[in-house]
Amino acid sequence: MTRAARLDAMDGAAPKVLVIGGGINGASVYRELALNGVPVMLAEKSDFCAGASSALSRMVHGGLRYLENGEFDLVREALDERNRLLKNAPHLVSPLRTIVPIDSWVSGALNAPLKFVGLSKAPSRRGALPVKLGLSFYDLYTRGKGGLPRHAFWSSDKAKARFPFRPDVRCAATYYDGQVSHPERVVTEIFEDVARSGADAVALNHLEVTRVGTEVALTDRVGGREITLRPEIVVNATGAWIDRTNARAGTTGEMVQGTKGAHLVLDHPELRDMLGDDMVYYENVDGRICIMFGLHGKVLIGSTDIKVPDPDKVRCEADERAYILEGMSWVLPGVTVRPEQVLHVFAGVRPLPVSGAGTTGQIPRGHFNRWTEGAVPVLSMIGGKWTTFRAFGELAADDVMTRLGMARTSGTQELAIGGGADFPEDRTAWCAEVAAVSGLAQARVATLLERYGTLAKALAPAFAGERMLPGLPGYSEAEIDYLIAHEQVETLADLALRRTVVALAGGLDAAALETLADRLAAAKGWSPTRREEELHGFRVKLATDHGADPERIGLHRKGEVAAQ
Repeated sequence: MTRAARLDAMDGAAPKVLVIGGGINGASVYRELALNGVPVMLAEKSDFCAGASSALSRMVHGGLRYLENGEFDLVREALDERNRLLKNAPHLVSPLRTIVPIDSWVSGALNAPLKFVGLSKAPSRRGALPVKLGLSFYDLYTRGKGGLPRHAFWSSDKAKARFPFRPDVRCAATYYDGQVSHPERVVTEIFEDVARSGADAVALNHLEVTRVGTEVALTDRVGGREITLRPEIVVNATGAWIDRTNARAGTTGEMVQGTKGAHLVLDHPELRDMLGDDMVYYENVDGRICIMFGLHGKVLIGSTDIKVPDPDKVRCEADERAYILEGMSWVLPGVTVRPEQVLHVFAGVRPLPVSGAGTTGQIPRGHFNRWTEGAVPVLSMIGGKWTTFRAFGELAADDVMTRLGMARTSGTQELAIGGGADFPEDRTAWCAEVAAVSGLAQARVATLLERYGTLAKALAPAFAGERMLPGLPGYSEAEIDYLIAHEQVETLADLALRRTVVALAGGLDAAALETLADRLAAAKGWSPTRREEELHGFRVKLATDHGADPERIGLHRKGEVAAQ
């Protein structure tokens, strides 16, 4: 369906439900409603998965540190959802062995009870005993559920043989959680699954809700068209923007408070090789948790946890970069990072519930729904963590269907996501078979399997005879054109930051940007002037929001300096 066709389908429609927000939670409740026969539409003012849903630490985990806050039910739920994602989206979610360096035996043993009764607020160091207790809970709860290997402890000598930890590290714990290689694709494939199901559902990005009432007014931010809808219920899944969205429905008051998480992507071959397939999960000097692991050939390292008043003005600042790098140097004192090795930075806002907690780390990470009444009832999805998106969407959908007087007809607990369906146990044999039929090289099919799962079986023949693009290793003209044509790509940011991992992997330079701009301009029919405006605007975004070197991305070419 074209963008114009989606707008035509939405204009004047009266769906049972309008979901506002196309992040992971919005996509989840949209899928739950659509697959249960509820006529539903979704509007996202930016691109799908453009906010906090794409700024996570790329971990799919139970939340070991949440045990300190007494959030046992959340950890149980998150472990269940982690295991479901490992099964339902194996092309995008995979096991990740985690190493926890520890410098004491009993420090922090009273963290959880003291925090639970409000007698401790500041982060504090965690010794072997509390870590052991937490990991034992992990093992106990996931036993017999098809979970991951049990935790273990390494001696100081064994830990330092694996990593050059600082001298006072006394032991290390090891356990398994999961990682998501491309969270934006999870959202994309959820929308594609709904479209393929034939459900009475339409989702559109770059469509901003400007007024919520008996009629909901929306503006197409691409073409400027204004449309209206008349839903029976509105679901507010806008995360850190929940209060602002509710204000458009005439509701005042604060439901959410944002905390910022910032991350760096390093081009550091020595550290990348050192990490291998493991993640180091460590405490910074102030007791806050940080992580580092290999991702797309680079190293991801983060994060911060800072209260922020305005989600529209969030970026990774210089002091946060320094904090993250200082923490890394503290835990691995022999490793240094040069400024030019920081290829990409990103930051997002965790949409946490308003809380009187003394520190950001004590704010609950669970999720719940809250109704507000007005010209149209609004259900606000508050809180949540990425790992538990399916459970949160299920909860919200059940609340909505109860209000509509409708019954659930299907569930998503065992439902594969996109290319996770019929995923092969023997990947090599599967790739060889698809290569033989499609004519693509087996290595290329393996790359497509990693990106699209078993959807690669249909894509491979369509990509036969493809020409790989200069400056974009691993991507061809046919693949980029496919993404533009079929996945609601409207801007260079959509394409480079979310439909591909080019930017995250530090692969964007001036030549790559020109190539992507050429493909998008040709597909959209942009004039040369429009193409240059889009290209310049994205270059500025890369430099200001993602730490890109201006010279490398061609921002300081003739005529562009004055345009800044």
